[in-house]
Parts: sequence; structure tokens; C-alpha cells
Amino acid sequence: MSCKQVKQTDLLKNQITNELNPDWVSKVGAKYFSVSDNVYYVNDFGAVNDGVTLNTTAIQKTIDECSKKGGGTVTFKRGKYLSGSVFIKSNIKFLVPKGVKIKGSENIKDYKEIETRVAGIEMIWPAALINVDNQKNVTIEGDGVIDGQGKVFWDYYWDLRKNDYEPRGLRWIVDYDAKRPRTLLVSNSENIFVKELNIQRAGFWTVQVLYSKYVTVDGLVIRNNIGGHGPSTDGIDIDSSKWILVQNCDIDCNDDNFCLKAGRDWDGQRVNRSTEYVVIKDCIARKGAGLFTIGSETSGSIRHVYVSNIHGMGTKNGLNIKSATNRGGTVEDIIVENIKMDKVGTFMQVGMNWNPNYSYSKLPKEFNKDSIPAHWKKMLQKVEPAKGIPTFRNITLKNIDIKGADIAINVNGIENSIIENIVLNNVSIQAKTAGQVSYSANWILNDVKIISKDQSKVLVKNAEKVVFDEEVYSAE
Repeated sequence: MSCKQVKQTDLLKNQITNELNPDWVSKVGAKYFSVSDNVYYVNDFGAVNDGVTLNTTAIQKTIDECSKKGGGTVTFKRGKYLSGSVFIKSNIKFLVPKGVKIKGSENIKDYKEIETRVAGIEMIWPAALINVDNQKNVTIEGDGVIDGQGKVFWDYYWDLRKNDYEPRGLRWIVDYDAKRPRTLLVSNSENIFVKELNIQRAGFWTVQVLYSKYVTVDGLVIRNNIGGHGPSTDGIDIDSSKWILVQNCDIDCNDDNFCLKAGRDWDGQRVNRSTEYVVIKDCIARKGAGLFTIGSETSGSIRHVYVSNIHGMGTKNGLNIKSATNRGGTVEDIIVENIKMDKVGTFMQVGMNWNPNYSYSKLPKEFNKDSIPAHWKKMLQKVEPAKGIPTFRNITLKNIDIKGADIAINVNGIENSIIENIVLNNVSIQAKTAGQVSYSANWILNDVKIISKDQSKVLVKNAEKVVFDEEVYSAE
């Protein structure tokens, strides 16, 4: 056995002990800072709290004046405020107090188009309702409500997809052409707090942390399934960012509840920015596609992640790691512990060929490749096969209690990318069926129970050192 193999074996053995917290866990998140005592009310700069008047200019004018005077607090008197995109600046606390509702405009033209990244591709796209871009020392907080009023954008997307793009073989690009506003974007920024907000009905992703570091997202209540179920209404997306803390959040959405991303395909590899040093803890995941999701945008790699004390209620998947064979990137050093879930689709869903109609781009013959939009060309840019294959390894799950699952485990690598070094420690799953593991290696199981209603066992194929023995299936 080589030195490298010995070290790897020791690492896996250590992962079934009680000492899982890496040293870096205590270093994530924003650091406390103070702002000026000056308080600026948007009402004093022309904002009208009737819920009908568009207040984008008045709110931005207030922010700009506060910034010009050295910072402070920008806030609102009681009432409803309709707005498009506003941009918070350094050394400002943006306070949305109780009794205040910010309503996102239902007109996409009220969201300034900016250079950004959407679903793993850098492109021109509408800014969010609330933006922190290239700033430091910002707090966004309050007990009021931020309502994205997203249903008009949900309906637009479904109409475009079903009645136009899918019939023309364009499923792979419709998500990028159907422009919809995010609710809150933190981009290229440092030392940012997003706290105690009540956010509803996002038009697209709710909170995206992009190309940023030392950000804390704390105490958010997200309710996106009001009046319907919007496509891509993710809860919190951490995208090519580092030293991030997410805690005390309660999310009900129609896509991934908590999600880590790092770029897609050729463009994601060109940017090549990883997501690292992320802690997600003490949260609730209600309706949604994934309690904790990695991908499908994995191109820049995702590593050093600690997830603890999440309660899932009616969430489609538990741990969901997804990618495609044109993404590339490495997912590694992932620790998930102290998870309870009730009524879940698949608890452990891991695969490298996710949603082929969306993941693999193909231009129909009737299009001229020289006259298509720039972001179409990025999506169609070929990735060398060797660079497109993702890698998943070194994943630990500990203290897991799952009830009411449809499938316990569905983990599938591919022939030229084996999913390896998986630790399951103190894991109990009650499911309709046990599931399968393929193209995987080196699993350590300690105190694992899988109770399947159909009395099935995990089907293991094309795997090495992956053994679910009889004790796994014995009822307590």
C-alpha cells in the first residue's frame, strides 16, 4: 500500500469519529462592522408608499446620498414600495423594518441589465431587485417583507418554453433567454450581512452570492410557493464564492433550497472560480428540489463544505450532487451531518448525467451559427472530453434520520469517473425501496440501517469495496 493510500484510509477512519468539524469552519462569514449613525428615509427623497408608484429612482437617490456622506442607514416609513433594481453601496445598512413591503416590479424593463452570471454562464442579464455589486461592509436586514411578485415571470417562462423553445429543440437555452429577476444578488463583494429578511415569490433565484467572500446569510424566511410554483425559484445559491456562512434560514421554494455552484461547461472552465469553505447550519428546508444540492454547475470545482442540523419537510431530495459530462470540475471534502427529513423523494441522489435535454446543447439545423446570440455560442462551445468529466469524492454523511422516502440511495458514477471515498455513519433511512450504487468505490458504513417497504436491498454494480451487509437491512 502506498503512502497516499495509507493517508486516505486514515482520513476515512477519522471521518467515523465524533471529530468532524474542520478547523476552517469557525472562520467563515462576515465580520462585524459599524456604520455611521446617520439615517436616511427614502420618503425624504421622493419615495411614495402606496404600492403603486415606481420608486426605483427615489430609493437609489437615497442610497447614493447616504454613500456620498460616508454611509449610514437607508430605511423606509411604513407602507408598500414598488421598485425595480437598486444597488446598495459600501458602509450602508439597508433596513426593511416591520410594516414595510418592497414589491418587485412586474416589468422586466425596470431591472437594469448588467454583466453577471446566470446558471453558470457569464452574460448580460437583468440585475436583481436588490443588488450589492463590488462593495464592502454592507448589511441588508429587517422584519419587513420583500415580495418579488414573480408569478408574471413564471408564466412567461412556461409559455416560452412549452409553446416556443421546446418544440424547436431549444430546451437547453430557454432558461437563459427567458429573462427573470433574482430577488437579491451579492456579487464581487466582501464582508456582507444578509439578515432576518422575509422574502416571497422570487421571479428567479431568491438569493445569489456570486464571486464574493466572507458573506453571512442569517435568519431568512423564504416563501416562493405563494400563488403557484415558479421555475428555478432556488432559495440560496452560493456561486463561485468562499468563506460563506448560511444559518437559521427557513426555505419553501420550487427548486433547490440550499445550492452550491461553480460555473457551467466551457464558460465555467474559462472562468475557473471555485466554491470553497461554506458552512450551512441550523436551517429548515420545506418544499423544494433539494435540501442540499451541489451542481449542476460544477466546472470550477466545489470543496470544503460543512452542512449540519437541517430539517427537511417534504423536500424532493436530501443530498443531491448533480453534474454532466461536459461540466468537469471536482466535488470533494463534503461533510453533511445531523439531518432529519420527513417525506422525501430520494435521500442521497448523486449522478453525472443530469437532465440531458437541458445539460447538452445542440443547435438545430435551421439556425445560422454565425448569427446566434453570444451566450448561445458559449453554451455550444465544445469541452474536450477529458476536461468534461466531473469528479466526486470524499463525502461524509453522519447522524442521518430519514422517514418516508421513496428511494434511500441512488448514487451513480460513470465508467471513467468513479465516485469514491464515501462514509455513512449512524444513518437510518426508511424508504419504499432501497435504490442502487454504481461505478463507485471505497465506502465505509458504520451503524447504517435501511428499512425498505418492498424489502429490497441496495443494488451494487460496477463497484469496488462497496458492501451493504445483512446488518444494514435488519429492522431495529
